[in-house]
Amino acid sequence: MSKQQQLDAIARQIVDDKVCPELAGQATQLVFGDGNPDAEVVFIGEAPGKNEDLQGKPFVGASGKFLSEMLETIGMQREDIYITNIVKYRPPDNRDPLPEEKKTFLPYLQSQLEVIAPKVVVTLGRHSTNCFLPDLQISKSHGEPKRVKLQLKESDDVLEVVILPLYHPAAALYNGGMRQTLIDDFAAIPLIIKKLQS
Repeated sequence: MSKQQQLDAIARQIVDDKVCPELAGQATQLVFGDGNPDAEVVFIGEAPGKNEDLQGKPFVGASGKFLSEMLETIGMQREDIYITNIVKYRPPDNRDPLPEEKKTFLPYLQSQLEVIAPKVVVTLGRHSTNCFLPDLQISKSHGEPKRVKLQLKESDDVLEVVILPLYHPAAALYNGGMRQTLIDDFAAIPLIIKKLQS
């Protein structure tokens, strides 16, 4: 089975397992993930918004446009990366995902990461960051890479990744001063990849 087929199977499993039925019931569709299944970099946001819910793809609204712009600053495109959210259904009125929703979706996110096996996981915003680094304050640690061992679901193996916590692109849309911070933090991504390859 190709990586894409394995990812499609995880998406089907979420539907078959009826994960968070009350969320699923008011969403248009599952927003599973998008991009290159062989990506070295996976971006993880928190939950789909209105545009994502309609199009079935993560980060297609204003945040997604800014994300694409930032990728260009480091010589990458959407096709080079894989992007997903912790919670795969849009929460009503774009509210924050609830702790139990994040907890319920986490095993599926881990399965996604197992299939893709990226070198770098970029967490966008505190919800995403705190799934992997529960005690981290993003305001203090944004742009600072952390080596993390993720226990794999399917086996006793461990996936070693570098987690790079960043502010969510939406934050920069509301706060112009954060825009440059995000662009500066983004510049660390190719340096981390280069270091991991050496």
